[in-house]
Amino acid sequence: MEAFAFVLYYSNMRTTAHAPAIRVYNLFGESGDLPDVVHCETIAARSVLHDWTLAVHRHARLHQVLLIERGGGEATLDGRVVTLKPMQIVNVPVGHVHGFRFVPRTQGWVLTIAAEILDEALLVSEGLRSMLSRSAVVRGTPQIRATMKQIFAEHAARDFGRAHVLRALSAAMIGLVARALASESGSGGTTESSLFRRFEALLEQHHLERWSVVDYAKALSITSTHLNRVTRSATGDTASHLILNRLIREARRNLVYTNLPVSTIAYALGFEDPAYFSRVYAATTGLSPRAFRERLQGGDI
Repeated sequence: MEAFAFVLYYSNMRTTAHAPAIRVYNLFGESGDLPDVVHCETIAARSVLHDWTLAVHRHARLHQVLLIERGGGEATLDGRVVTLKPMQIVNVPVGHVHGFRFVPRTQGWVLTIAAEILDEALLVSEGLRSMLSRSAVVRGTPQIRATMKQIFAEHAARDFGRAHVLRALSAAMIGLVARALASESGSGGTTESSLFRRFEALLEQHHLERWSVVDYAKALSITSTHLNRVTRSATGDTASHLILNRLIREARRNLVYTNLPVSTIAYALGFEDPAYFSRVYAATTGLSPRAFRERLQGGDI
């Protein structure tokens, strides 16, 4: 399997009258973030090109874990400024706004995982997703460091079973990061976090049935307003957006890993009109399903 093209490109930008634009990046391109499981890069590789400062931005469908080996600096995580020190882990969930100002010659690793890979690796019953859904800086462990080095070594090689091993190591890494996050937060499971885990479980069960926010709220015996409060607290996002993103991730997997016609994929995802599915997909990702697949097959991304 070929490695990621690792193209850092500007895909969207939102502005307000009083705030600077926050850029939305996809590190690998719209298709490249699926076939190769993860991407690995040292902190210095990109930071040195930008005077060790990476302006605030977010990744629409990518989760990142950084490990500081030497040096440090500051991380801006959803508006909070946090000091970075050696042997610290930075957890950056999908869609969270973040930026970095590193001390020159800082050393460490950046592991980037596509949201679709997280979907496959995380079991709803274990509650890891809600823990990983918050941006934070926590103490690393020798086990995390060793696992990170294993992932980087496997990613650089082209040995038999590479993708399988990368998936297994990445699953271990996100489990270790979730454990570190839980340990530092002292989280034993609040009522709100329990509600979010139940929402996640329902989302996995019913996303193909096109349940609405009202449907999920009813199943949880709470109001839609309360459900939105729960999802915003856990992920910073609305319930409706999480529902849509889950559906789009399912669509992307089908477009990448199957030869099913777009119309068949649309019907399988609960859309009665394939044209409407294409419009929703394009509005969410910036490409129509056919254009996405053509770029994937042509290697243009």
